[in-house]
Amino acid sequence: MMKDRKICIVGLGYVGLPLAYEFAKKKKIVGFDISKTKIKELTVDKHDSMNELTDTQLTEVEKNITYTNDPSLISNCDFIIVCVPTPIDSNNQPDLTPLRKASITIGKHLSKGSIVVYESTVYPGVTEEICGPILEEQSNLKCGKDFKLGYSPERVNPGDKEHTIPKIKKIVSGQDEETLKIVSSVYKEIITAGIHEASSIKVAEAAKVIENIQRDLNIGLMNELSLIFQKIGINTKEVVEAAGTKWNFHAYTPGLVGGHCIGVDPYYLVYKANALGYHPQIITAARRINDTMHKHVVETIVRELNRQSKCMKNAKILIEGVAFKENVPDIRNSKAKQLIEEFKKLEADVYAYDPVVGAKEVSRKFNVKTVNRIESNYDAVILFSPHDAFIHGDWLTVVGEDTIIYDIKGALKDNNVSLPKNYFSL
Repeated sequence: MMKDRKICIVGLGYVGLPLAYEFAKKKKIVGFDISKTKIKELTVDKHDSMNELTDTQLTEVEKNITYTNDPSLISNCDFIIVCVPTPIDSNNQPDLTPLRKASITIGKHLSKGSIVVYESTVYPGVTEEICGPILEEQSNLKCGKDFKLGYSPERVNPGDKEHTIPKIKKIVSGQDEETLKIVSSVYKEIITAGIHEASSIKVAEAAKVIENIQRDLNIGLMNELSLIFQKIGINTKEVVEAAGTKWNFHAYTPGLVGGHCIGVDPYYLVYKANALGYHPQIITAARRINDTMHKHVVETIVRELNRQSKCMKNAKILIEGVAFKENVPDIRNSKAKQLIEEFKKLEADVYAYDPVVGAKEVSRKFNVKTVNRIESNYDAVILFSPHDAFIHGDWLTVVGEDTIIYDIKGALKDNNVSLPKNYFSL
């Protein structure tokens, strides 16, 4: 039935909170999260520690959002949007625990006639084959009759203030035509870039997962080319710049692939493919390359230290920035962790500095010593997260003349910073 739907956003992280903000500009909604700390932050402190929303934006819509960790308020809503993380475990297998738990909670408070739309990235089949049955079991309602399912993949890019939710075309799907039209109409209230109605939930699930697989493959290719070009003695970015003069060349850059999407999503489709008896080769090859690039960085530092007649044992190493990307405090699946662990294996003295994430969080999540400034007595400084504070700061004037500078993303060169003599990048 087409009607004005009462919306509840389940999960107020990097995806859910910006989505709640957009809907709250139009109507009253409920924002649910299991974290008491998160709810206190939003209701009492009126601040978003993820920096996705400003304090002004939170104040702008506070009258229209009921932030809560009381699941009973879900029962007052009939359009529930699920925005919980879908990570992988230590064996690179999909970890659907947050999705299952969210579905259990929603199911216990699901009202007849509701539509539950999942935005979390999954492999094709999860929404209908895993989430739907959990909702049925917990609610004692019949899926497809008493409540309906939809899927609309999130496309949020943390820290991106240009490609905001309204400006990104939205894929929507539903388990039947009626549901599809309702889901489409609800999202049309906030999306200005347009709606793409997928033919099925599985198609929408697959579309999302391959978006990041494609990026992973291209970055994997560039990483492999980078390894080759460094042996040849030429700069990868200069090669890409030259190749990019042809109209149909797509420029990608090498790097350490982390974060909650690109380094995770491929494993979801690999899992599904393996379950069906097909063993992906290209996808897994890119993953192998991207998951081991941190070792190449360490090998370069070892080689350069040896050239200076130094050894890695007790060498003083500073990691500048541990967030998975610049200017955001998001450390999920950050490859800085593997980098730090690799240096520790070689008995280096490792430190980290990240003014965006904060020293306490860095120390707790990365088990590393922290500093709050850059000094001259480091043997090597690795610019991992090129935050603006680093790019536009004067720290290069502080480090020693022989200090090795490894700029993972080549950000200093991209920003025309005067480069030191011992400068390296992927």
